[in-house]
Amino acid sequence: MNRPVPPVARPWYADYNACAMWICVRSCLFVFPLLLPACRSAPNHPEIRAVLDEQIVAWNGGDLDGFMRGYWKSDDVVFATPGGETRGWQQVIERYRRRYPDAAAMGHLSFDRITIARKGQTEAEACGVYRLERGEEKFSGRFFLTLRRIDGAWVIVRDYTVSDQ
Repeated sequence: MNRPVPPVARPWYADYNACAMWICVRSCLFVFPLLLPACRSAPNHPEIRAVLDEQIVAWNGGDLDGFMRGYWKSDDVVFATPGGETRGWQQVIERYRRRYPDAAAMGHLSFDRITIARKGQTEAEACGVYRLERGEEKFSGRFFLTLRRIDGAWVIVRDYTVSDQ
C-alpha cells in the first residue's frame, strides 16, 4: 500500500516567494527611512524658484525683455515645442515678440505644480503647469526646463513647453 509521504518541514527561507518577500520588506524598511527626510523637507530651491517668479512678474507687467532675463543669453539656448525647436536667445525673443506683440496679447501668466530637482551644484530641472489668460481665452500646458548656474546666476538653457490645446 502506498501511504502518503508527510510533507518535509522546510525553513521559511527555502520557499522562493517567501524569501523574495522578506528581501523586499527588509529593503523597504531600510531604504524608506533614508528617503523620508528628503520627502518631508523637499527643498523648494528658492534661488531657482526666484527665476520663475521673476519671469511671471515680468510677463504680467508686459515686459518681454524682463521675462527673457530668465533665459541664458546664448546662441545655445533652446526653446522647444512639439511643433519644433528655436535655438539662440535672439531667435527665442523674436519668436515671443511675433506671438505676443504687446501686453494685451501677453495676458496673465501663472505657474502651478512646480517641481524643482537639483542635479548638482550647477544644474537643475524644473517642471510645472502654466496657465495663460487673455480676456475670455484660457490656455494651459506643461513646461520642462533645464537650468544651469552660469556666472553665478541660474538661467534656463532648455525649455520644452507643451500646450494642452
